[in-house]
Amino acid sequence: MRTELSIVAAPGLLPRIDAVGGLAGRHTGADTVHLIGTAATPLGGDELDIRIVVRPGARLVVRSVAATIALPSAATPMSSARWYFEVGAGGVLDFDPEPTIVAGGAHHHMVTTVVLAADAQLRLRERVQLGRSGEDGGGWRGDLVADVGEVPLLRHRLELGAGASADDRLDAPRAIDSELVYPDARPAWTGGLDAVRLPLAAGGSLATRTSARLRTPVAVG
Repeated sequence: MRTELSIVAAPGLLPRIDAVGGLAGRHTGADTVHLIGTAATPLGGDELDIRIVVRPGARLVVRSVAATIALPSAATPMSSARWYFEVGAGGVLDFDPEPTIVAGGAHHHMVTTVVLAADAQLRLRERVQLGRSGEDGGGWRGDLVADVGEVPLLRHRLELGAGASADDRLDAPRAIDSELVYPDARPAWTGGLDAVRLPLAAGGSLATRTSARLRTPVAVG
């Protein structure tokens, strides 16, 4: 199944939502949209294409009502999602959905593209857990490309589980919590061996925490 979702926020108006497939959006406030699953997706072979745009001067908060579960199909374990975020001059986007759970035997690939105006504001959080309760296996890869105008902000790739270079059956991370914030003038921070927040050369910061299971609540300093 192919899913396409577009959310466009403009000043003084409710965000416009257009959806086809297994994901939809619902207005839950003047500037807030919750993502809602309308069908079991992503299954192996599914493709999700999500576009979220904040016009100049607008504000948008995006949440979700439940976790996303990636499942294998009889034909293939692979599913994919492409996320595109654009925030115009003076715009504000706060994106923090519930986690993506990759079931045992499934492989999910996420590609996230971010385009920001120089004076935009962004908080973009991504949480992934391999395996439901009692499950093992599965794999996930996330590619993140972010730019501020014509200036590269971040090029980042993370992998978990089967096929990842750091995969170790005895001891390897099975969950990741990642947060991109722009702008952000906070200094670098570390929380032991599995958590770090690093300032970016073009402004902003990237915080990541790896663990066996996602933590609730999750703090990165």
